[in-house]
Amino acid sequence: MVLGLSAKKEKIDATAGVSLTASAWKRLKRSPVFLTGAVIIGIFIAVSALSPWLAPHDPASPMLIDQVVKARNEIPVAQPGHPLGGDLQGRDFLSRLLVGSQQTLIVGVGATVIGLTGGLILGTLAGALGGWVDSFVMRIVDVMLSLPSLLLAFSIAAMFARPSQFTVILAVSIVQIPVFARLLRGSMLAQRHSDHVLAATALGVKKGAIVFRHMLPNSLGPVIVQSTLVLATAIIEAAALSFLGLGNPDDRVPEWGQMLGDVQKVFDTHPHLAAWPAICIIIVALGFTLMGETLREALDPKNRR
Repeated sequence: MVLGLSAKKEKIDATAGVSLTASAWKRLKRSPVFLTGAVIIGIFIAVSALSPWLAPHDPASPMLIDQVVKARNEIPVAQPGHPLGGDLQGRDFLSRLLVGSQQTLIVGVGATVIGLTGGLILGTLAGALGGWVDSFVMRIVDVMLSLPSLLLAFSIAAMFARPSQFTVILAVSIVQIPVFARLLRGSMLAQRHSDHVLAATALGVKKGAIVFRHMLPNSLGPVIVQSTLVLATAIIEAAALSFLGLGNPDDRVPEWGQMLGDVQKVFDTHPHLAAWPAICIIIVALGFTLMGETLREALDPKNRR
């Protein structure tokens, strides 16, 4: 009996004091789904950062223009020095694909950061103040969430006279704001009745200090995890806007969605020009989704063992 109690005590001591973050990280390291997503995202970020040096040629230089015959719809084929051939303007396709990854990352991260910032402001106001402020903010959020996200982003981007990369970032970020706002507001409402908030209130701590020192820091976990999932959505929606001609009109700066839009007229004869950027978008979005879903499951206290 004594030995059994001793073994049980040792087992309890071995697991005591392990934080939720440490427990989550322990599970993530053993998750093949998380590792797969992390590898995909790691490669994508590395290629994006190093793309100006990895690209074998200038993505804006029409060095293969002499092989383009528009009358017969001919473009440069794969050849030494140009493994993926060229595009309709005689530019090296591999170089444009590599450099396009950087622009895609900039758009996705920029839209997510702006959307996260706006959502934090609205969610904090709604969750901290409550009352009519909460009702007003949430009604705006409900209206925005009632519209399909891509349709809303399309409508916002179409309002600008001159489409650009910034208008795409702004349109996609506005669509993401209500997602973050609702999530943060819910987390802060849950924190309002927690023990540490009640204790701080009983000690006479000012409401501003309670919000920014106790409620907000403990509510950011789910929001940060959600940002990885939103990154995947932002990349897809930005590519869709560029595909529809609402992105950067300067094709000297390649972007995967823009590259998809450029080949609409020749898709029947040269489908590979659309296949490569489409595959890249799908893989990157899958990587962010896999990593985000596993992060959310790992940080859920209900799944803690």
